[in-house]
Amino acid sequence: MKVNPNALWDSSLQLIKNNVSEQQFNTWFKPIVFESFNEDTKTLLVQLPSPYVYEYLEENYVDLLSKVLSRTFGQGVCLNYRVLTDKEHNISQDIQAEPSAQIDGPKRKERANQSPTILDAAGPQQIDSQLNPHLTFSNYIEGDSNKLPRSVGLNIAEHPNKTTFNPMFIYGPSGCGKTHLINAIGVRTKELYPQKRVLYVSARLFQVQYTSAVVHNTLNDFINFYQTIDMLIVDDVQEWMTAGKTQDTFFHIFNHLFLNGKRIILACDRPPVDLQGMNERLITRFACGLIAELEKPNVQLCIDIMQSKIKRDGLKIPADVVQFIAETANGSVRDLEGVISSLMAYSVVYNCNIDMRLAERVIKRAVKVDDRPLTIDDIMETVCRHFNVSTTAVAGRSRKHEFVIARQVSMYLAQKYTKMPAARIGKLVGGRDHSTVIHSCTQVAQRLSIDKSFREDITSIENAFRLKK
Repeated sequence: MKVNPNALWDSSLQLIKNNVSEQQFNTWFKPIVFESFNEDTKTLLVQLPSPYVYEYLEENYVDLLSKVLSRTFGQGVCLNYRVLTDKEHNISQDIQAEPSAQIDGPKRKERANQSPTILDAAGPQQIDSQLNPHLTFSNYIEGDSNKLPRSVGLNIAEHPNKTTFNPMFIYGPSGCGKTHLINAIGVRTKELYPQKRVLYVSARLFQVQYTSAVVHNTLNDFINFYQTIDMLIVDDVQEWMTAGKTQDTFFHIFNHLFLNGKRIILACDRPPVDLQGMNERLITRFACGLIAELEKPNVQLCIDIMQSKIKRDGLKIPADVVQFIAETANGSVRDLEGVISSLMAYSVVYNCNIDMRLAERVIKRAVKVDDRPLTIDDIMETVCRHFNVSTTAVAGRSRKHEFVIARQVSMYLAQKYTKMPAARIGKLVGGRDHSTVIHSCTQVAQRLSIDKSFREDITSIENAFRLKK
C-alpha cells in the first residue's frame, strides 16, 4: 500500500523531535514546510523561511536530516530546498542540497561496541536494557512499607506514555528493595511494550561511561544515545554528589527526556533535599515529580517475603525459625535473602535440618555485628568465659554448683536480651523445659536483690555483651 508523502514527512519530523531539544526543534525544524515528493526521481522538496535557516541546517543538521529521511522515504532520496528570499513579494529560490545531503546506502559500522551516534539514534534500535529479569512485580511482595511506591511503579509500567509522576524518585535505606522495584518497573514495561527503549544503569556506571566519553572525545555521541531512551532508570544517584561534571551532563539528558515526555525513574538512599553537593537545578528536577519513600519492611512483611522465597525454592524452614529471622534481620530484604541462602547451604553441606540453633549461627555471621541481636550462643559463651566453665558442661546434666550458676545466669540473660519464649530457651540450653527456665530466672532475680558481688558479676557480663556488639 502506497504511503502518503505527507505522512512520511510527519514521521520524519517526529524522529527529528526525538533527537534534538524542544527549542532546537521549534527553531529550526518546525518552520519547514513540506512541498512535494517525486517518487520517480526520489526528490524531496521542502520550503524554508529564510536563507539563514537553510545555511544553519546545512551546517549543523545535514547528517541528521539525511539519516532520518533515509529511514522514512527510503535510501537514495535527494533533498532540495525552496528558500523564501523575499517575504514581502513571496519570492523564493530553489536550491539543490549539497552532495553530503544525498542519502547513500547504510555504511559499515566501525564503532559497534560504542554508544550510537546521533545518526544511528535517529531510528529506534534494540538495546540491552541491562535489567535483571528475576526482579519482577510477581516476587516483589507488597506490605505497608512499600505499598505506595509499588502501586505507582506498576501504574507507570503499564502506562509509560502518561506524564504523571515523572520523574519518579524512590529513596530508602539499603536493603529495603529499591533496586528490585525499579527493575520490576522496567521489566514490566518491556513485557507490555517491547518496542520501548528501556535502560537500567547504575549511577557509578553512568559516571564511568561519561568519563570514557570525555577521554575519547565522544561526549556528543554519549549524550545523543541517552537522549533516545524511552525509560531511563538510574540507581544510587547519591553517587553523583561530588561529581559536578557528571551532574551537568545528566542535567541536559534529563531535560531532553523530560521535555519529550520520556520516563525517568531514579533510586537513592536519601531524599533529594539531603543530596548535599548535588547541583540545585538538578535537585529541583528530581523533586518535580513523585518522591516515594521505601521504608524498611516490618516483621510481618519480612515473614511474607521469606515464605514466598521458601515456597519458590522448595525449602522447609519451621515457622518459629522464620519468625526469629524476621525479627533479627534488621528489616533488610538483602539480609533476609542472605540468611535463607546460608541456611540452605549449611543444610545441604552438613545434611542437617534447619532449626533454631542453625539459624542463630547463620544470623551471627550474616547480619552486621553492630546491628545483630544477641543470640543464645553469644550469651552462653560470655557467661561461661566469665565463670571459667565450658559451654558443654553448662548444657550438660551436671549439678555442680559452678555449672548450675552459669546455666541459670545464661537462662536469665537469654530471657532478658532475646525475644524467645521460655520453652525455646530451655531447649537451646541443654534441652530443659520451660519450668526450669522460669525457676532459674526467679533464682537469679532473687539473688541479685541481696548479693552485691553477684550483681557485679552480672554487670560485668552485660558490659561484655556491649563490647562484643
